Parts: sequence; C-alpha cells; structure tokens
Amino acid sequence: MKGCPYGTHRVIEPKGLLPQPAWRINNDMEIYDNEILIDVISLNIDSASFTQIKEQARNEGRTVESIVSETVERRGKQHNPVTGSGGMLIGTIKEIGALLKGKIDLMEGDKVATLVSLSLTPLKINKIKNIREDSDQIDIEGQAILFESGIYAKLPKDMDEKLALAVLDVAGAPAQTARLVNPEDTVVVIGAGGKSGILCLYEAKKKAGAKGKVIAIEYSKEGCDRIIKSQLADIVIQGDATNPIAILESILEVNAQNLADITINCVNIQNTEMATILATKDRGKVYFFSMATSFTAAALGAEGVGKDIDMLIGNGYAKDHSEIALGILRESKTIRDMFEEIYV
Repeated sequence: MKGCPYGTHRVIEPKGLLPQPAWRINNDMEIYDNEILIDVISLNIDSASFTQIKEQARNEGRTVESIVSETVERRGKQHNPVTGSGGMLIGTIKEIGALLKGKIDLMEGDKVATLVSLSLTPLKINKIKNIREDSDQIDIEGQAILFESGIYAKLPKDMDEKLALAVLDVAGAPAQTARLVNPEDTVVVIGAGGKSGILCLYEAKKKAGAKGKVIAIEYSKEGCDRIIKSQLADIVIQGDATNPIAILESILEVNAQNLADITINCVNIQNTEMATILATKDRGKVYFFSMATSFTAAALGAEGVGKDIDMLIGNGYAKDHSEIALGILRESKTIRDMFEEIYV
C-alpha cells in the first residue's frame, strides 16, 4: 500500500491538510510501502518549544515528561500547541518500505538524524528514559515514521551521536548565514550564545572576512563569556532583545552610529522582532531563524517604523546544511569542545 509522498494519508484532522499544520495525525507504526520506520534513540526538542514546556511545567506543577507524553498521545506527533514547533530525532532504521528499498542510500540498522520537524513526524513514545533539560534532549524508547519526501542524514562516525543531534537540529541556521553574508558586511546575531547563534557567528565571521564586523548580542552573562572566550565575534553586547530601543542604542554606540547589513535572530523567546528590525539598515536583510518569531509582528512592526528591509523566514532546510553544520565542528576545535561540554 502506497501513501502520499508528503504524508497526507496520515492526517486525521483536519482532513486535506499536510501533516505539519494538521492538528492530529495517525501514529500507527505499521508502515506504508513508501515509508521508513525508525527506532528512536533521542528527541531534540527545538529551543523555543522546550523553553515553553519548562515554563508550563513550572507554572502548572507538572513535569516535562507528562507534557511531552500528553502532546504525543493527543496529536500523534511532538507538535507543541503553543509554539507550533517540534524538533528532530535520531534513531536506527528498523524497516524500509518495499517501494523505497534500493532507491535510497539507507539500510536497516543505519543510524540517522531526521532533518524534518517532529511537528510533522508520526511518533509513538513507549517510555521516556531521560530528560536532559540543559541540552533540550529527551532519550526515549519509541518509534517514528519518515515519509518518502522526508530528508535525513546518516550520523557521522567521528563524533558522539548526541553532539550530532544537537548540531543537526539547527543546521539550517549556519547554512543560511553562509548564503546571506557577503565580504565586508556588518552582521548582528541576536541570541548569539545558544547553539544556533554560535554556529551563525562562526559562518558570519568566515564570510564577512577581515574587513567585515560581527556583533553578538546575548542576554546571559554566561553566554557572553562563552562568545568572548571563543573569539567568535568582534563585539559582544549583553542585552535584552525584548527591549528594542536599548538594543538599537547599543548597536549605534559600538558601531559608529551605523546599523547592520544583516541581522540574524536566534532567540528562543517571543517579542524580539522589533530589536531585530531596528538593528538593520534600510535595504538590509533580516533572517528570523527563531521559531518564537511572530511573522505578523515582524511584518507590521517593520511597516510601523518605516523600515525597508528584506525579511526571511527561518527555513530549517538548505542544500548541504547538514554537511555545513557538521563541518563547523570539524573545522573549529573551540566550538566542538564547547558543544561537547554541553551536549555529550
């Protein structure tokens, strides 16, 4: 039996939608002939989602485990109903549908990372084994399904699988940064101390070159210290991106009253759209990688302050993005050591 390559055959409600925007999908683990069954090892919940889940758990006197389990049971996928985002997973190929065998570069037993969101991935959790709140990762016993159209990466053999999981979760960010930044650009990265921010700083410095300038904005002192120690930015500002005027004034002060050619937002909380927009010069570019972004707020906010800028949605996929992200760890011992300390 063949299903739709995009997984619409799994949609329970509302009918007619693709799996990602659907409220509920079928997570029966008997696969169609063009699906792949994965024994899941770990989930990497996206940062905006995990931050919201932890806050909800504190406010309601619940556990992260109970909230995640409830979401998957109700929706058939890890699709946060508040943030609308998911994450990704690593696991071992259990079964390949008959129509895909020999047509893809996978074999049963291969370890892979799915490069599509958990918000569209049929998932069944049998047991939550461990929750690592510092790294947004959850070890489980369970299974998931990858659709025919789903993208993936085989896990590299030269690094720990949890390290690879953490990096591949945000692989789109450095890949898009590499595309956007030109030599001599001034680049501002907001939320620069997290894993996507660190990877974007690295690519921004590489692409902007010696005549460019990279400005990192980070809320936490710990994150600022990490950036300074790693020498990934020319200027580091400790600031609150929910205060747009303060961010604007800080950038003008350290950058001779000039704004950024490109601003990249990697923040995992809401209400940072206007700081990102105000940081950017007219005809500059903004890249919203954060899933906490309100694109309504960004569009209307830019209009409201008379900013003529190009705003890009943070598509988590870009050609060769997994190779670019993993390549940074191979090129930079500093970043690899930093990430191993956090995620391994």
